[in-house]
Amino acid sequence: MPPAILRFAPAAAPANVGVMPLLRCLSSLGCADLTLAETQALARAHGVDTIELRALEGTTDLPALFARRFGTPAELAAAVRAGGVPVVGLNASLKLANATAADRAALLAYVTWADALGACRLRVFDGGATASPEELAAAAATWRWWREWRAAQPGPAELAVETHDSLFTAAALERFLQAVPDAPILWDAHHTWRKGGEDPLVTWAAIRGRTVHVHIKDSIPVPSARHPFTYVLPGDGGFPVAPLLAALRAEAFAGPVSLEWEKLWHPYLPTLDEALRTAAARRWW
Repeated sequence: MPPAILRFAPAAAPANVGVMPLLRCLSSLGCADLTLAETQALARAHGVDTIELRALEGTTDLPALFARRFGTPAELAAAVRAGGVPVVGLNASLKLANATAADRAALLAYVTWADALGACRLRVFDGGATASPEELAAAAATWRWWREWRAAQPGPAELAVETHDSLFTAAALERFLQAVPDAPILWDAHHTWRKGGEDPLVTWAAIRGRTVHVHIKDSIPVPSARHPFTYVLPGDGGFPVAPLLAALRAEAFAGPVSLEWEKLWHPYLPTLDEALRTAAARRWW
């Protein structure tokens, strides 16, 4: 038994017996100090099916870490297979509406690693602030650049656009998808609810045909160091998770549903281990 498993509590029993299981995922934002193998061990201990990587071993520069630790994309892919938990996403920082040449180059540094992992998407952000026509035009231009680059350098990894900076509501997302109709959406359902003030079921109805990945988390309307709200353990806030999960199951949603535990950015949070145990106990999966 790998020593890392000893850090974590045993996995809870399945919480939703008799209903369609969702593809559970965790973000390494919640355990950024761990190695890849330790992150996979944490996922196995909690019965989590997949992981998305934003940070490992205390760094968010994943291409540099992969080169240092594994040498080649093929060796990274072998290590992921050995750990038994697939990587479904590598999370880059490019913002479609605000991308510079340096941002584009930084994104491309991820591509060969993501290609080697097969069914792995590269997360990028929406960018912008208001989803204005100017911002949407800039986002569409960045998207065209990526599609042209990918066509010239074929490979399996594609982008997923996270609703992070401006795309909180169904109306904003509909405008974005008119400008970039083939963009897969990584939907941060919490941001729809907390930042957009919209019932997630309204947003889901508008984007369910384009959504490939969902982030969930919880919060209370009390200011924290970085936000006008404070993240809390799943179920300690007001996020309407039950109707959202019911809607995903009704749609037979097959993409990852990820507990995005942002401990790297918010050190006040409890451990990801505790958050995962709480999520299972409170039927957040």
